Amino acid sequence: MKPVGSNITRTLDIGAELTCADNSGAKKLKIIGVKSQASRRSRRNSAGVGDIVVVKILKGDEEVKHQVFDAVIVRQRKEFQRPDGLRVKFEDNAAVLMEEGGLPKGSVTKGPIAKEVVQRFSPVGKIASKVV
Repeated sequence: MKPVGSNITRTLDIGAELTCADNSGAKKLKIIGVKSQASRRSRRNSAGVGDIVVVKILKGDEEVKHQVFDAVIVRQRKEFQRPDGLRVKFEDNAAVLMEEGGLPKGSVTKGPIAKEVVQRFSPVGKIASKVV
């Protein structure tokens, strides 16, 4: 996993609800844990674009509903700043479900995906419909 040069504001706390940005069958996700960030003692972890989180599927097809998966955050509403000074924010909070080997569970993404995610996770970039 490559580091990202952007100064990403991590605003998605545990308990935040996301939309699923791929065609894996899930529609609505809930963050139940953050994997890719260490935190201070007794402080809840939060996630931003490009972070790996553990999610529970709230709405979706019957075969994936109420299951737990790893996911990568691909969009967030709160703006973040890129190294060239450009500020980026999206319309919603969204994630892509991941399988055990680090490959995405779906085969196509819906909506734009942040460039930082594609730099860090190249398999997600291969299924992306639009990279911003």
